Amino acid sequence: MAFDALNLFLLACLVVTALAIARLRGLFAVAMLSGIYSLLCASVFVLLDAVDVAFTEAAVGAGMTTVLFLATFGLTRAKEQQAPHQKRLPALLTAVACGGILLYAFSDMPVFGDADTPVQTHPIAERYIETTHDEVGIPNMVTTLLASYRGFDTLGEVVVVFTAGIAVLMLLGRSSRERKEPTR
Repeated sequence: MAFDALNLFLLACLVVTALAIARLRGLFAVAMLSGIYSLLCASVFVLLDAVDVAFTEAAVGAGMTTVLFLATFGLTRAKEQQAPHQKRLPALLTAVACGGILLYAFSDMPVFGDADTPVQTHPIAERYIETTHDEVGIPNMVTTLLASYRGFDTLGEVVVVFTAGIAVLMLLGRSSRERKEPTR
């Protein structure tokens, strides 16, 4: 009962935070609320026993993203140029169509936590559970799967994140050099 109440509370906080982000116009407040949203998502992942995903969400979503937002604010102008008035009906129709497609796809999903789903009944899951500790010797099964069995996949993800970080640093460095006034 307490678990369900906590889930509902976190869901309500996520919805309120998302609506606040959508309504705000101040970019600093949006950046801070985005960090709060990421921390709330990390809390949900902890409740779902996905602690590794929660750590990643907290570090990347709340930490790095907020830092990058703030760095971007330092490199851009304080005043936003007014965009020409555009028709919003095509955007609304596109959003409604995407929402309808997602609802249709959602109806084909299995029930949450169902033990008869393909991911739960595949024989490889049982093999991992039975032999992981003997083969690798690491007590945490998630760490074992990510570090040993899916090592190249994890290495690829690390390379992608590292490359993206280097690209962002290069863009930030280039922007600060371009902003400097030439000496006379």
